[in-house]
Amino acid sequence: MKHCNIPIFIPELACPHQCVFCNQEKISGTFSVPKPNEIAEIIDSYLETIPKNRVINIAFFGGSFTGIPRNEMIAYLKEAYKYVMSGEVQGIRISTKPDYITEEILDILEQYGVTAIELGAQSTNNKILVKSGRGHKFDAIENAAKLIRKRNFELGLQMMLGLPHDTLELSIQTANDIVRLKADTTRIYPTVVVEGTVLEKMYHKGDYKVLSLEEAVFWSKEVLKIFNKANIKILRVGLHPSEELELGKSLVAGPIHPSFKEMVLSALWFDILTEKLKKKGVVTIQVSKQQLNYAIGYKGVNRVNLKTKGYTTKFSADINLKDFELNVCYN
Repeated sequence: MKHCNIPIFIPELACPHQCVFCNQEKISGTFSVPKPNEIAEIIDSYLETIPKNRVINIAFFGGSFTGIPRNEMIAYLKEAYKYVMSGEVQGIRISTKPDYITEEILDILEQYGVTAIELGAQSTNNKILVKSGRGHKFDAIENAAKLIRKRNFELGLQMMLGLPHDTLELSIQTANDIVRLKADTTRIYPTVVVEGTVLEKMYHKGDYKVLSLEEAVFWSKEVLKIFNKANIKILRVGLHPSEELELGKSLVAGPIHPSFKEMVLSALWFDILTEKLKKKGVVTIQVSKQQLNYAIGYKGVNRVNLKTKGYTTKFSADINLKDFELNVCYN
């Protein structure tokens, strides 16, 4: 059954930590932030358009939800929980920082129907966390994950690639730590430089270098392999370009591309194909319907690159195949 989220943007403007990549005021200025008594109208408008037979969640995103004043957080949850109680939605998702998780907070979230908690881990390397201004170290991520896992919540751990001091090896370590912490879901975001952030100042001074698009695709592909092997559900790969996140507006620099996920999965499939294919010549490759375009590659890149290696490929979909399974037939 397909899942749908009803997104409600709640920025944490009073966040005490200045993460080098974040500009909450700039981001929140592009949204109308609803008051608790206004979210019912938002939820109702989404419910009118969502098709039947969907698993629907209300998702509070945009800041650290458990970092806003406690009475406001509860007011938002009470409004959302009415829809859980009526059966119109199946759960509530929230995103927050690891150091904003306590037993008391989890009691509240549990009481008001929260089913999934996503933590912005970003990295599990202490030096990266300090240089990024996260306000905590790895032990906070580890402790929060353990507290959440003890309860009946879905645990999400988001990561960012290319933060200050980051390397491919350290990003791979973060991915392995996310697996070790038993996350159910993850999101992979390459770091971008946004106007008005500490990172922008570092970038202009030459103290920070963004990942190129090619580097971001390669790094994402490598951590994706780790998550796929561990059966961790990947909710998103890459930032989605928006009107605000465009060069010349809020975006100063960084690897944003409208087809970023497709590029990453294409690169992943090229690795799978080159490992699997042995006999050169004409070859028919069957993959799942969902993976067909990725296997062929962004703008047909895998077909072209395999041709240079001596393979003339024909791709087709097989409804019996899943995820990254494939059948190969040599003609």
